[in-house]
Amino acid sequence: MKEAFHPNAYLQHVKNVKNGLITRSRILIAIETQQSDGTAIAKKKSLSYGVVMHHLRLLEGEGIVSRKGRRP
Repeated sequence: MKEAFHPNAYLQHVKNVKNGLITRSRILIAIETQQSDGTAIAKKKSLSYGVVMHHLRLLEGEGIVSRKGRRP
């Protein structure tokens, strides 16, 4: 059975490996339900802050998410 990933988890400029798709899907679902920062997403989804920020930067680079406020 094929896994369902968030449609915006697929990136054009990066190789889309399964673990990355799963992580980006989890992050995007968290953002859709409530606007949040990297620390809150990491805690809510039991991911490391570094992993969350890495994927948020990839998503931001593709224009899928945008940053509000200052850069950490």
